Amino acid sequence: MDNDLLIVGHEKTSFIDYPEQICTMYFLGGCNFLCSYCHNAHVVYSKENAITKEEVFTFLKKRKKFIDAVCISGGEPTIYQGLYAFIVQIKEQGFLVKLDTNGTNPVMIERLINEKLIDYIAMDIKAPFSKYETITNTHGNMDHIKRSIEIIKNSNIEYEFRTTVCEELLNTEDILEIAKYLKGSKKYILQNFRDGETILGGQNVFHPYEFEVLEDIKKEIEDYFESFKIR
Repeated sequence: MDNDLLIVGHEKTSFIDYPEQICTMYFLGGCNFLCSYCHNAHVVYSKENAITKEEVFTFLKKRKKFIDAVCISGGEPTIYQGLYAFIVQIKEQGFLVKLDTNGTNPVMIERLINEKLIDYIAMDIKAPFSKYETITNTHGNMDHIKRSIEIIKNSNIEYEFRTTVCEELLNTEDILEIAKYLKGSKKYILQNFRDGETILGGQNVFHPYEFEVLEDIKKEIEDYFESFKIR
């Protein structure tokens, strides 16, 4: 993967992706996971650099009075070594920065946190560790995932862990196992699967959980965390 950045998408204004802040979102193409339920297949498989860094900073300068934060998502942003310099430039403009990650690059995550370059981090927990390979369709390093979890839990920045759930891939016991591992974390979010045309594994393949089932799970695990949400 090129050490620079492949910026393939931009959501100019979001009121939901950075809690209590108005943010703009940039999506970096490519990912080292191939999760079947992923709703960003168009980002994962993007090959063209649709947005230049010059365009990014021109936009940020124009919208500085209206935007509090920049959210960097993907794909997986931390596959790019150039992510560090990109975030440094954003921070120099005075914005808060939120990073969405799958936790496969703990070295990058730790550096960004230690140097106070990110203000919020959201890490996707894909499955119980024994099922990661099945869910991500790749051979991942679980020590890296576990290390990232510990770095984030012990950091002084705002963070959330989150798991996308659908009936075909994770059962109730899987969700409870994840929650028990993350017990004591500040915030955990269960994201119910939403179908669409850009699902990596195809449309009409996976199904969301019934709301009542997730509510039963909530009763069992919500006390594990300072904040627990279903969305």
